[in-house]
Amino acid sequence: MTTPLTVTRIGHSCHLVGFGATRVLTDPWFTTTATYYPGEPVASTVAALGHVDAVVVSHDHYDHCDLDALVDGGFDLGTPLLGPGTVTPIAAAKGFRDVRTIEAWQSEDVGDLTVTATPGRHGVHEVTFVIQAGGRTVFFGGDSLRIPEQDEIPRRFGAIDLALLPTNGLCIRPMNLQQVVMNAEQAAELAAVLRPALAIPHHYAFTSGRLGDRLITKSDRDPRHFAEAAARLAPGVAVRLVTPGTAVRLP
Repeated sequence: MTTPLTVTRIGHSCHLVGFGATRVLTDPWFTTTATYYPGEPVASTVAALGHVDAVVVSHDHYDHCDLDALVDGGFDLGTPLLGPGTVTPIAAAKGFRDVRTIEAWQSEDVGDLTVTATPGRHGVHEVTFVIQAGGRTVFFGGDSLRIPEQDEIPRRFGAIDLALLPTNGLCIRPMNLQQVVMNAEQAAELAAVLRPALAIPHHYAFTSGRLGDRLITKSDRDPRHFAEAAARLAPGVAVRLVTPGTAVRLP
């Protein structure tokens, strides 16, 4: 029997992914600063998360690696935390006791889970993840750019049940509008390669604030653009736009 697969988007790129009773938290972000706003409600406090079996962190930017919020919220610091070598020393310094460094194509087992880092690219060093348990496979895209190395993922892992994909095409204005996150069209192209049963966009509501959006960042905050692109480029892939706090169960 296939293990039930559920996902609840907390906000931004932070999700709780459930493989039956085994739960994985992705790219935690629970707080805000003067220049980082989720742009949508955060659907849970750290204390309300309940039991988590593993945390995966794609890179060390604050809006994906809000480890202070976990520490301050009483999170179990014995929970395995997996990420690249730019993340794990930060986690260890904050008191996490089971910290595991994985880079692209390296894997770690956490109980019944297998977590594999897959290629990513961003403004800083980043990995994406394939998370597997109970015959289920989930791709988590962090806020990576679309890169050719990601085409290898379906050849290595086979059928993918769920893909969680960034879509806002974030560009940095002071860097001549350098793009650092895949956009809706590129995310749809990746969905066409991965061919998941379901694709859910994330990393689109983020705002740098009124001034920051004018001077620092430029992005597409409408997830419907991904749904429209996927209908053209990946017509066999179901797409669901998920508001924070909504639990989705895959058949």
